[in-house]
Amino acid sequence: MPKIHFVQLDGSIKTVEAAAGLSVMEIAVKHNMERVDGSCGGSLACATCHVYVHPDWWEKTLPDGEISDAENDMLDLAFHLTKRSRLSCQIIVRDHLDGLIIGLPGSKPDWV
Repeated sequence: MPKIHFVQLDGSIKTVEAAAGLSVMEIAVKHNMERVDGSCGGSLACATCHVYVHPDWWEKTLPDGEISDAENDMLDLAFHLTKRSRLSCQIIVRDHLDGLIIGLPGSKPDWV
């Protein structure tokens, strides 16, 4: 089962197992990650699942090679937006994402 490493607001790392086929948002909500609410349930209608993706994982999280226009539109509503921002509902866990590193919005990893 793939593992995801979440950088917490205090800089610590919380590692969780993630079932393939679920979104990173579903995993974050299940494990009570701060600042990831997923209010719209993953329907790409809010920005409450905004996260930062580590640069080593950026390309691997883009199914079509780039962020969709719809995701970009929703990201405009997010707080603490960076060039590494994604909506976690749009990142589907697959085996090749084992070890994925995600920063919670407002965390200060040196790669954001």
